[in-house]
Amino acid sequence: MGAYVIDSRLFKDQFSTEAMRRIFSDENTVQKWLDVEAALAKVEAGLGIIPEDAAKEICRNARVELIDLDELKREMDRTSHPIVPLLRAIKKVCAGNHGEYVHWGATTQDIIDTGTVLQLREALDVIEAGTRELHGVVCALAQKYKALPMAGRTHGQQALPITFGFKVAVWASEIARNLERLGEMRERVLVGQFSGAVGTHAALGKNGIPVQDGLMRELGLRSPDITWHTARDGIAELVCVLAISTSTIGKIAHEIYCLQKTEFGELEEPFAMGKVGSSTMPHKRNPPTCETIVAIAKVVRSTAPLALEGMLAEHERDKIGLQVEREFLSRVCCLADAALKKMLYVLRGLSVRPQNMERNLYIQKGLLMSEAVMMRLSETFGRQEAHEMVYQVCMGAFEKDIPLKDALLDHPAIAANLTSAEIDAMLDPHGYVGLAEIFVDRATGSATPAKSG
Repeated sequence: MGAYVIDSRLFKDQFSTEAMRRIFSDENTVQKWLDVEAALAKVEAGLGIIPEDAAKEICRNARVELIDLDELKREMDRTSHPIVPLLRAIKKVCAGNHGEYVHWGATTQDIIDTGTVLQLREALDVIEAGTRELHGVVCALAQKYKALPMAGRTHGQQALPITFGFKVAVWASEIARNLERLGEMRERVLVGQFSGAVGTHAALGKNGIPVQDGLMRELGLRSPDITWHTARDGIAELVCVLAISTSTIGKIAHEIYCLQKTEFGELEEPFAMGKVGSSTMPHKRNPPTCETIVAIAKVVRSTAPLALEGMLAEHERDKIGLQVEREFLSRVCCLADAALKKMLYVLRGLSVRPQNMERNLYIQKGLLMSEAVMMRLSETFGRQEAHEMVYQVCMGAFEKDIPLKDALLDHPAIAANLTSAEIDAMLDPHGYVGLAEIFVDRATGSATPAKSG
């Protein structure tokens, strides 16, 4: 395998996607740096700061295919600097003396930060589109199964009946909030950087702000009100939001994983002949995709502290934090998109087993419906007395492994107030799902989250 799974020929598609690998490839990284340098030259020429011919020549040659990346890497190693070798490479491909005007008034971090934001915009476009697609799939699934009863569980134990659609609608509501988070943070994250060595525009003086604003208009980014060289809260917010969003996906995958257990058998991730669960147990039908999603969610969550740590930067520039960001930003985006794509695959092909859900409604021989009995008896005995009475009956039924109906009829006070037919009606789980269907409609109705810019 590769030094990291995203680079592995064997494992890369488990932990990343082709789209994200392209966005954060060396070629696209360098092209984004070149895009910033070209836009800067164009804006400065328009303001009369550098010659028009120089700007045109810089823009014409700001193409990654004209840069020898192997040579660039050797020079980066030799100089211990990422941008100076690029500036020399641009000068080399520009005619005459035009290359001298590249990077005018800029500092290295201006180019790298703004280039990174351009990449993050591409990444967010992909992730947000995938999240919106996931929301639609989940809403459709919730509507399809909004009336399908199943056992609701609390603390790992059967609690009361719900519907499968109700469970899925809870997922839909959470995904909708993640869409809001992704859209709202764009305003704070997709902000360019251009302010010079310590952020004061000393090299450009009064032209600094016009160049900054023009550059950001050219690149389609927000212009900062002041430098953010050491203000990394935007990066931290991005990672934290991706951690939240991916954790939602991880939670869904873990729920499917749990409900696919043999003893439950209520759900199963997509299966096709040829998918092997074990090298030694031919019968196994494992949930490997859900397992991978949960693993990815854990890794993404573990990265949030690194992003928050980056906010503790020193003075007016701190490369330590930047180097840490370089390690995790592309990784987090790759992982988040991989989790999304895998979850879309799982939910589109999800096997729902109504017969097993129905079976599991009755495995406790009526104990699932204790609340219904308690509430009915509360009308006669008061709530606390009824709770104690039904509690004693339920514990006895559990220990003796007998149907709750039999235990209820064996209790003189209960038998005197409830008929056999009334008990049968109360122990029917299909009639005790509350407002589950209404909540499905509320959470997955026509008012889907508005597309953010």
